[in-house]
Amino acid sequence: MTTPARALRLPIRPELAGEEPYGAPQLDVPVLLNVNENPYAPGPEVVASIASAVAEAASGLNRYPDRDFLGLRGDLADYLAVESGVRLSAEQVWAANGSNEVMMHVLQAFAGPGRTVVSFAPTYSMYPEYARDTHSRYIAGRRETDFTLDAAHAAELIRAEQPSVVILTSPNNPTGTALPPATVRAVLDAALEVDVDGAPAVVVVDEAYGEFRRDGVPSALELLAEYPNLAVSRTMSKAFALAGARLGYLAARTEIIDALRVVRLPYHLSAVTQAVARAALAHAPSLLGMVKELRVERDATVAWLREQKFDVADTDSNFVLFGTFPDRHAVWQGLLDRGVLIRETGPEGWLRVSIGTREEMTAFKDALVEVAGL
Repeated sequence: MTTPARALRLPIRPELAGEEPYGAPQLDVPVLLNVNENPYAPGPEVVASIASAVAEAASGLNRYPDRDFLGLRGDLADYLAVESGVRLSAEQVWAANGSNEVMMHVLQAFAGPGRTVVSFAPTYSMYPEYARDTHSRYIAGRRETDFTLDAAHAAELIRAEQPSVVILTSPNNPTGTALPPATVRAVLDAALEVDVDGAPAVVVVDEAYGEFRRDGVPSALELLAEYPNLAVSRTMSKAFALAGARLGYLAARTEIIDALRVVRLPYHLSAVTQAVARAALAHAPSLLGMVKELRVERDATVAWLREQKFDVADTDSNFVLFGTFPDRHAVWQGLLDRGVLIRETGPEGWLRVSIGTREEMTAFKDALVEVAGL
């Protein structure tokens, strides 16, 4: 006779009870435009270099990887010097398995029980989850109706809430909005006035989509020398077309970097990941070669959507937020039924489409014309 299996009750943390794992739908459809990926895969010469680097790393996989990976950090610093004109040392750069892990390191080091994290909504939906997972209090300030950030409101909220970490996103996800330097400066100045156990707040400017910003839009990296409490995070997932490699990084003063080194897990960045990233960085001009074309396609998509009388947020990223719809889910489903997957995210009534190839964007437009009855 078989004994019935016992029901298992787990001692899960109360704030996690009933929570669902983060993740956009992963569906097998012809046109994937929902998670802001680069639609252009690395070219054959890049693939060959990565394969060679991985093969070399594989011969030493019986040993732990380079724990501090200064070679990779130096390569990232060299790239930022070219991309943004800001020269940093290897010791001023940190890296982890995607910018998600970088942000977790920041909150593990500077937030936690009894401390507060401030950001401004609508913004990236993972920020409150980072706070939850590090037992941090999360406060979301507001953005304006055009998704810009009012500097006075931001400064007032920081003075009131006394956070240990402030997260700015530029270009913002899911709206695509870039922050002007004056707004970033206002937040940094307010954060310097915070008193958290005698220290100011750390301000992280998340520039995951930084390479897609329009000409003349500066990077917060230009403020690093002036503000000791600033950190700027980036990723190789988007512009570098390496979403599958999982490599994010952060630039800051060495004191901030050293704090992140305290909380990272031992040997957190595998030898294979380091090899892939360094091989890709050696081909930065090739991998970034399609960014200009994606920016052109993005601007064309914005113009077309506005011609169809949609509301469209100004964007410096590789996606476009548009609306508004009385029933956005019905529109999302109608596009999916026609083989086009976009993202149902952002403020109520809005949808977000990632920029794909010209052919993919034509398929998106054709499907939207049918679904919206244009």
